[in-house]
Amino acid sequence: MKRVAFYTLGCKLNFSETSTISRMFEERDFQKVAFEDTPDIFVINTCSVTDNADKKCRSIVREAKKISPNAFVAIIGCYAQLKPSEIAEIPGVDAVLGASEKFKLFDYLNDFERMSNPQVYACDISQANTFYSSYSINDRTRTFLKVQDGCNYGCAFCTIPLARGKSRSDSVENILQNVEEIAQTGVKEIVLTGVNIGDFGIQDGHREEKFFDLVKALNSVEGIERFRISSIEPNLLTNEIIELVSRSKKFVPHFHIPLQSGSDTILRLMDRRYRTDLYRHRLETIKSLMPNCCIGVDIIVGFPGEDEKEFLKTFEFINALDISYLHVFTYSERPNTRANEMGKVVEPGVRAERSKMLRNLSEKKKRKFYESNIGQKATVLFENDIKDGYIHGFTENYVRVRSIYDESIINMNIPVMLDKIDGDGVMLAEILEPSLVLA
Repeated sequence: MKRVAFYTLGCKLNFSETSTISRMFEERDFQKVAFEDTPDIFVINTCSVTDNADKKCRSIVREAKKISPNAFVAIIGCYAQLKPSEIAEIPGVDAVLGASEKFKLFDYLNDFERMSNPQVYACDISQANTFYSSYSINDRTRTFLKVQDGCNYGCAFCTIPLARGKSRSDSVENILQNVEEIAQTGVKEIVLTGVNIGDFGIQDGHREEKFFDLVKALNSVEGIERFRISSIEPNLLTNEIIELVSRSKKFVPHFHIPLQSGSDTILRLMDRRYRTDLYRHRLETIKSLMPNCCIGVDIIVGFPGEDEKEFLKTFEFINALDISYLHVFTYSERPNTRANEMGKVVEPGVRAERSKMLRNLSEKKKRKFYESNIGQKATVLFENDIKDGYIHGFTENYVRVRSIYDESIINMNIPVMLDKIDGDGVMLAEILEPSLVLA
């Protein structure tokens, strides 16, 4: 029995796909083992959103070869699609599989025997037009369920359309079947993932359904206690979606809404499909219906043309918003993107300083959001995350909580009283009687 290990870089979507591919191995009687447990095969699922992700891939290959020098190393994912020849030159790599090929790796690599030269299989991205259902299982308390792939937007900074192709989706009917399978495993929370999930509904190049159709259908299913929407574009987050979530007992009050810049000038250069007025309106609508809703925001700093004036517009715009945290990305030049040809480059040191300013702002926003939850009752889905005698989990609105360890509450939604914030920025909670009905 050959032993196989997996390593995933990047987003929730990658985690869902890695988990699905790992089950393909297990169904063929391969033994899944930990990365450091001297496997015969390594499968590394890559990201290529930033230059650091590319460097990380190289580092993981080196680490794999130290652990198991004779192992077969296969590289899949976005970096594999964008730069297959470059990856094939990394010492120790035996196979490279692109966006479509990664789901058919047994057709290409059935014996997983090392050859004198790396095997490279990556079609032109225009041919990557099939949707492959994926979801994670047995890796975390929450399951990441892929509902959409690819993107038709073509933002000036982004390589994702080059790595994943055009927007395409699963059907509502098939997703409901996947949810039923997931529910049978005892999972309590499903996170809906994709490249651009608000664009859900395109099948075979034609729009058949809408994201609201999916949300409405999932809101009525049995067996899953929580649904969480991952990142969704502000122009695609409609009022009907917000209103349904606000009334739902299934969908949790948590949105992650990319902004990228608080300057309309920079948003135009980025080719984003909204402006700050629309973004502000979306957040005001959410907070009017769900005052305790958690709102996460993506920001890119140092985009070409972002001078001090435009950066301060971003800082001041975010500072004025009622948000909960930021994910701050320092702009990095990516080949074959329009942004890479724009000029007006922001110096790396300036980018780093601006990133630091926004990360500090994020900490303040997160602290304020957590403080607003002190003294509130909530339910926490406790995970198998144990440290120093405490168990950790998340509330519906994504407050990270710790409480005294109790094995019986792992993977359970437990009523708690949110007490205070500890020195690590985690909320301490008192577990209430499970029979207590939350006010």
